[in-house]
Amino acid sequence: MYIPEGESFDCGVCVGSITEKAGISQSTISSYLEMMRRAGLLESGHYGKWTYYRRKEDFIQQLGDYIKQEL
Repeated sequence: MYIPEGESFDCGVCVGSITEKAGISQSTISSYLEMMRRAGLLESGHYGKWTYYRRKEDFIQQLGDYIKQEL
């Protein structure tokens, strides 16, 4: 993991770490994560050649509330 000193991306997870745990190719993981980012479920941060993702808790909560009300 590489986040420069003085920078912060709390609760962010590196794509490489996810790839290792999932046992799926990095390109597949990156594609899925990018789809979730575009849907508003994740946000990303780029540090050097590494990309980190984390959940957008406020959006996930709003989505859950909407589903509870509408379904």
